[in-house]
Amino acid sequence: MSGGLPGAGELNGVAGLEEALLRRPELFTGTLTEKLLTFALGRGVEYYDAPAIRKILREAGPDGYRFSSLILGIVKSVPFQMRMSGANASPTGRSN
Repeated sequence: MSGGLPGAGELNGVAGLEEALLRRPELFTGTLTEKLLTFALGRGVEYYDAPAIRKILREAGPDGYRFSSLILGIVKSVPFQMRMSGANASPTGRSN
């Protein structure tokens, strides 16, 4: 089994994938952060969320991209702080 990752080149088998991800942990954690943010926001990640994702990854990096660092970064992010639930959102922007 073989494949490739952007910036990591060709991979051979599970061991090759593991080695590539250990060399470039931001590849995996970037995708994981996007998926977690999608869940947290209740909507898809958009282009304007990219700066928040980069900030989360930048701040989680020195901590070894710990899962708890990613979650804390999401909770403190602007998109999460500014989200509106469907029940509380109205066309005028005021709470019901």
